[in-house]
Amino acid sequence: MKRIVITQSNYIPWKGYFDAIALADEFVIYDDMQFTRRDWRNRNIIKTPNGNKWLTIPVEVKGKYFQKINEAKISDKDWNKNHWNIIKNNYSKSQNFADYKDLFEELYLNCNSIYLTEINYRFIVAICELLQIKSNIRFSSEFELKEERSERLLDICLNLEGTDYYSGPAAKAYMNEQVFTEAGVKVHYFDYSNYPEYKQLHDPFEHYVSILDLIFCEGKSAVKFLKIAEK
Repeated sequence: MKRIVITQSNYIPWKGYFDAIALADEFVIYDDMQFTRRDWRNRNIIKTPNGNKWLTIPVEVKGKYFQKINEAKISDKDWNKNHWNIIKNNYSKSQNFADYKDLFEELYLNCNSIYLTEINYRFIVAICELLQIKSNIRFSSEFELKEERSERLLDICLNLEGTDYYSGPAAKAYMNEQVFTEAGVKVHYFDYSNYPEYKQLHDPFEHYVSILDLIFCEGKSAVKFLKIAEK
């Protein structure tokens, strides 16, 4: 069995994203798809005393209606300093913040790329290392792919000699499973239900926040609150 996961890059993703990476033998960042505004590509949520807060990386979008994710450029060179200050101000009192402060401070303050894809990759790889997730990560732009959505995904699986393709549950709406079946590739969908709760700084509990929340609150025990802990 060789498991393939293909999904678009997210900024400091939620915990389910890292479970998907951990499951994969080959995790492919779908970076040559169209950039979508007001989506997870360039933003995510953290918790604050006043409720959830979006952290958004500003991206050049004027007149760029059809730009791909790997073409999206940053429009504010100080975004990283601003985000780090917000994170520091809201998580400095969390139980494990001090253990990871230097790591994330370096990730943020030395993040000088102008491309969103490179920034997201930087954080994803660093967090995988922290969680000891060792899956191979690559980009869809490495491959020559067909135009139809399902066929593109299948092409990647076949290029990587995958036997099993894992996708998010929302993909059921558009996935042409028949083309996978005919090619001998099994299709599976992630189940994001029944995640255990952990002690967050502020109530009520929220699952769909950046994994930074879990790391700062639980530290080395963070992996126990992922589905990979069940394996």
